[in-house]
Formats: sequence, C-alpha cells, structure tokens
Amino acid sequence: MNKILNTRNKAFKNQLSFYLELRKKSSSTKLSVVKKILAEVRKSKDNAVIKYEKKFSGIKKLNKNKIFFSKSEIKRNLRLLNKRTKADIDLAYKRIFNFHKNQKVKTFSVTDKFKNKLSYRTNPIQKIGVYVPGGQASYPSSVLMNCIPAIIAGVPEIFMTVPSINKKINPGILYAAKKCKIKKIYKLGGAQAIGALAFGTDVVEKVDKITGPGNEFVSLAKKEVFGEVGIDIFAGPSEVTVIADKYSNANWVAADLIAQAEHDQRAQSILVTDSKELILKVKKFINYQMKFLPKKKIISKSINNFGLYILAKNKTEIANIVNKISPEHLQICTKKPESYLNLINNAGSIFLGYLSPEAMGDYIAGPNHVLPTSGTARFSSGLSVIDFLKRQSVIKISKSGIERLGPSVINLANYENLHGHASSVKIRIKR
Repeated sequence: MNKILNTRNKAFKNQLSFYLELRKKSSSTKLSVVKKILAEVRKSKDNAVIKYEKKFSGIKKLNKNKIFFSKSEIKRNLRLLNKRTKADIDLAYKRIFNFHKNQKVKTFSVTDKFKNKLSYRTNPIQKIGVYVPGGQASYPSSVLMNCIPAIIAGVPEIFMTVPSINKKINPGILYAAKKCKIKKIYKLGGAQAIGALAFGTDVVEKVDKITGPGNEFVSLAKKEVFGEVGIDIFAGPSEVTVIADKYSNANWVAADLIAQAEHDQRAQSILVTDSKELILKVKKFINYQMKFLPKKKIISKSINNFGLYILAKNKTEIANIVNKISPEHLQICTKKPESYLNLINNAGSIFLGYLSPEAMGDYIAGPNHVLPTSGTARFSSGLSVIDFLKRQSVIKISKSGIERLGPSVINLANYENLHGHASSVKIRIKR
C-alpha cells in the first residue's frame, strides 16, 4: 500500500478516479464463458448443470439425485460442528433477526373527499434463491444475512445453493441453513448455479429472485439473468474506507484495513486522513501485522495493487472524498466521529468510533452485511426486508370520483395524444 494521494496535488482528482475505476474492469473472456454456460443451462438444464459442476467442483460422480443435500447428509455434517460455533450462529441469528424485524414497510389506506379508496400494501416474493460461496470463501454469516430478511418479509420458499468443492462442505453453512428453514440446498456453484435458479431445471426450482455474494463469474451471471429473475445487487470485490485523525490508534486502523484486504486480492482498503504522521505509522503496522496472518499473500496483493492513503486538508475535504468513493463500508475512527454523519451521503454501512470495527457488522451487530460496492452506494442500499417485498397500490374510484376527476384525466390524456385513455374514462361518465 505505497500509493499516497495528496489533495494538494493538481492531479489528485484524476488519480483518485483512476484507482477507483481500476477494479471495475471486468474480463470480456469471463463474460463470454458465463454467457456460454447460461445458454447451455437454459437449453440442456440438469445435464448442463452436472457437466459444469463436474468440471469446476471436482465431483466426478454426480447425477440428478445427488444435486441436493439429503437429510442424512445434512445430519451427518452437523455432527462435525462444535458447540461454540453453533452458539455463536444462534446469537448472530437472534441479533440479525431483531434488527431486521423493524424494517417492515408501513402500509396505509386513505379515503379522499370524493370517497375514492387508495391504499398501499405489500406482498412477499414467493420463491428466492440464495447463493452462498464455497471453497475458500465459505461463510455461514452469508446464509443468515440473506435469509433472515426474507423470512421476516414472509417469503414462503427459500432455496439455497452452495458449491461442494471436492465433496467438502462447511457444516456451519448447513447449520445456519437449518435455522433459516431452507427448503432445499443444492450442491452447485458458479454461473451454472445462477442459471439453474434463474431458468429452473427438472431438479432445481426456478425462483423469482436471486441474492447472495460470489466470485466474478457469479456476479456476471447474476447481471446476465436480471430480468428473467430479480437480483439483489451487482456486487464487486469488498472494500472499506477508514477516516482517521491524529488521535486514532494507528495499530487498530492498520488491522481494519487488513481485515478487508483478506477477503479478496481485488478488495480495496483506503485510509483518508489529515495526518501525514498517522499514514506513516499505519504503513509500518500493516507491514508488520500481515506477516502473521494465514492470508498474507491475498492481503499483500490487495493492499499493493488497490490500497490507498489519501492525505486531505480538513473535515469538509475528507467528507467530499468519501462521498466520491461511496464505499461499501465506512469506518470513522476519529475523536468526534458523529460530526461526520451530516456530511456523508454515500456509504453502504457506517461504523462510528474506535470500538466499531467493520468485522462486528459482518457477523453479529445486526444490520445486513450485503452492501453496495464499487461506488454503487451513490444510488443503492444494503439488503433489507424491503428487498423481499413487492409494494402495490390499490385504487378504487367512486362514482363521484370519476365524475369530478375524470374530465381532468380526459384533458391530460388528449394532451398526450392518448385518445384511447381519454375514451376509457369518457365512456364511464356519459350522461
């Protein structure tokens, strides 16, 4: 993480834009592979799914009857999970549930002076598919964060797909899925899993919406099937921006930047501060801390290729930079963190104060960790109960309503050259 950008430099804005855009370039080769896989899954269904699963997951003996986990397989795997991890998953479930239960949309009904009845109601999406990563990035927390809002929304059927790399599965994922009462868990990953959920096969249920994180192939596949089904967000690699000042603990700031970097070699960790001395301290602590971590190679690549230090002049400039970055996670590790809140518009999730590392939000704080990345926090939000609800208006016009308001509709429709619209009202109010 050797790149230090200074706002006093005339080229600063161009430099910042360059480094923010660097990770957004997707591989055209990967996209063509994804399109090929999806086309085959749409056409050949389970045969195509099995073909690609054998190719990518190392499962040689796979047929339609083994695409999903049986009850006995789930039971056998759950025996491998230690009691402490079960208890911690239980605690996370409870906290996430208690936070999200407050997110239900308010419904209402009004009657106007013409006795027209106008209401707003919600209905849950009927079937969702949750993609959970397997292999190196295998997270029970992803199961909870994606499924709990759907449960609260009232989604009746939740299906899950998780790669079973070399026939191995994280028992914590199965335990979290059991808590969330997942209807069926498929042993599928990659673009073929997304295609199976989007199009349906003889074995895999076609769903209405797909949520959950994955690698670049998964993200590209979700983007391609959008329209056939709904998706949560088009997620890129994870990211954090940390605001710190001369009072911040440099050792802690370094740990927070490293924590995000270990997700993916394309993850991005950015420090924004008005203290050059802090930058020099954080650099030293990063180099020291990552030597002792199992994922030091991933961390090193992420920090060296995409990490940034930004030296700014004051609080207003820092806030403007953060709004430009629009980070997935924003940590404000300053003496008075609350003073930044009114200045920050663009961030997926905000962590205030020295004792609020982003890792708390990943697991157990309660708010959702499925968040907008790659600058999309400018216009989108983290996953919530609302994402699993369809909102509907219900309109019942009275006799006096159509008689008093109809002439205005007729006039506006004619003005827009939509004479059929005008006629449909006119025919009802003819004396």
